[in-house]
Amino acid sequence: MRQQAAEPAVVPATSAPARPAPVPPEQERNGRSAPLPPRLPDGTRGIPPRGPGPRAGSLRPDSDSDHDPDHDLASAVEAVLDGYLTLRREEAARISDRFTADIADRLIDLVRRGGKRLRPAFLWWGWRTGGGRPGDGDAEAVLHAAAALELVQACALVHDDLMDGSPLRRGAPAAHVALAGLHRAAGLDGDPAAFGASAALLAGDLALVWADDLWDEASPSPEARRRTRPVWRAMRTEMVAGQYLDLHGQASGAPSPSSALRVARLKSGLYTVERPLHLGAALADAGPRTTAALRRAGRCAGIAFQLRDDLLGVFGDPDRTGKPAGEDVRRGKPTYLMAVALRLARGRGRRAARDLLDRALGDPVLSAGELERIRAALTDLGARAAVERHIAELTDGALAALEELGGPAGPDGSPARRLAALVRTALGDAAGSRRALHAPTR
Repeated sequence: MRQQAAEPAVVPATSAPARPAPVPPEQERNGRSAPLPPRLPDGTRGIPPRGPGPRAGSLRPDSDSDHDPDHDLASAVEAVLDGYLTLRREEAARISDRFTADIADRLIDLVRRGGKRLRPAFLWWGWRTGGGRPGDGDAEAVLHAAAALELVQACALVHDDLMDGSPLRRGAPAAHVALAGLHRAAGLDGDPAAFGASAALLAGDLALVWADDLWDEASPSPEARRRTRPVWRAMRTEMVAGQYLDLHGQASGAPSPSSALRVARLKSGLYTVERPLHLGAALADAGPRTTAALRRAGRCAGIAFQLRDDLLGVFGDPDRTGKPAGEDVRRGKPTYLMAVALRLARGRGRRAARDLLDRALGDPVLSAGELERIRAALTDLGARAAVERHIAELTDGALAALEELGGPAGPDGSPARRLAALVRTALGDAAGSRRALHAPTR
């Protein structure tokens, strides 16, 4: 996605080796490991008083740190993840070198290899819009809470790829595929695919364990833990429920648009946008009006985000998306795009188009040529345009909710305005995201 200078940083992370080296002491002094601030006697997280000159790793605006999250959130989150994953890898190595090499390192590589760090960005800007300030003693703890969302995302990706049989993730073999390859290369006994699936399940579980650990350690105060824990619990349960309904939808046949939207909200929209914003507001102890507006914005933006992903799943360029085009169709995914297309085909008496879509949905050997015919049908029926319109309506709804908080028409640089810019970027208004979609087939 193209990133404007005034917008929050949501660029992909730099690739890192699968077996991370310990962070050098001089790098730690420069803030790269982003240690969690110690708890003070009252239970809060505190930033020690500054001595003469800038304090390394400080998030204060007058600091010389390279990781001021208001200006480069991605780097600030990377610093937290680097330090945390290095520590967790050291713990894993004390348990078992084999476990570390096969599972922990593979998970660490996935986390470090990519993603736009959108979920941490939404949590951060929800916190900022709710009244949080970068110079506060809580800011570094909030960054750690934001980074925990990346580990929840890693869990979801590993399990989702396993359930869908997806071969690629972020331009590399998915965890279950790589682990099956490890089995073959080592000449182990048994079925490589079954081994890969079981090992990937454990890698996803490990990601969720580490996410919970980081979240529990990150809460800046007992009061913040009390406010945020119900939201954190709800988010994880919603994510699993959405995943199951997606699985059930694939097995139960043609989806309806309403059921597809429900799955989109539960499986992705809530934990991608709405709950991160809700968590940020809770960490900031935002008032009911601010929290409600942030949640409305997140609800609209979260569903729109998933609908954009549905479009990329069919029309996306694999070189840009990092996953094969057409996988949603081959797996029989009950997406809103396909549900709308089938409804339009039935309503207009387009029997040939309906039969084409019915045959393709769930066909694991769908060819590139057949995918092109699916793209043409989706475009000709108006399904692609209908989804684009719904994305635009949802985007307008998200921005209208933020308007109540002073964005997008607020002062330049205000948190609400920066959050509105993040919403636009995430939902594909940037030209870079548009280029990831193939031109409509005529």
